Amino acid sequence: MSDAHLTERQLSDGPEPVELTEEPIQLSNRDPAAAPERRVGWSRRRRIVWGAALVVGLAGAGVLGVAGWRVAQEKDTRIASPDQVAGLSRDDSERARSTADYLRSGFAADIELDRSFGTVYRDPADEKRSVLLFGGTTLLWQPERDLDSLFGLMADETGKVTGLREVPAGELGGVMKCGTTSGDGGDFAVCGWADHGSVVLGMFPGRSVDDAGKLFGDIRNVIQTRG
Repeated sequence: MSDAHLTERQLSDGPEPVELTEEPIQLSNRDPAAAPERRVGWSRRRRIVWGAALVVGLAGAGVLGVAGWRVAQEKDTRIASPDQVAGLSRDDSERARSTADYLRSGFAADIELDRSFGTVYRDPADEKRSVLLFGGTTLLWQPERDLDSLFGLMADETGKVTGLREVPAGELGGVMKCGTTSGDGGDFAVCGWADHGSVVLGMFPGRSVDDAGKLFGDIRNVIQTRG
């Protein structure tokens, strides 16, 4: 073994030693200057999804707002039975009262009402064209559905309502429909209206559906009030 000091020994041939410098060691061949900048914020797809959700949410809120306003406007409804309405006179005879009460009771058994009524109006021009009205006031969340159900229940007392179609409800709004059913005297028109505060049916012997719909609207404009 040589006695030479370690620092005096010659290094054997081989790879050149790694020279350490103060520069940081780069562990990747990627050029830092060429690295893409990190994106800040939402991606385009996420913005579209959230934007669509916001639009749907606002639309839903708008629908609920309109529906709530309509319920608040229509829920406080009153129905009267004046002596005269649309050229007709109220029939206060015992027979008419008995018929009106029968219709009122049957109607109230099918739907829970706060107040119910039944009235017969006589046509001075033709006794056979008397109009029978019955219904009442209550809070209805789905007026059209409830009105259709009541038309269906009429089949138990008279016959199935056929040709049922919507007719103009006028300024009072809600939904109004008319069709044809049958009774002891043959076929006759039947109409009904419903809104968030009331539901009323009318029978119109001796009248066409078109005539009944117009007359029913005229009657409604007189006997129904809100507020």
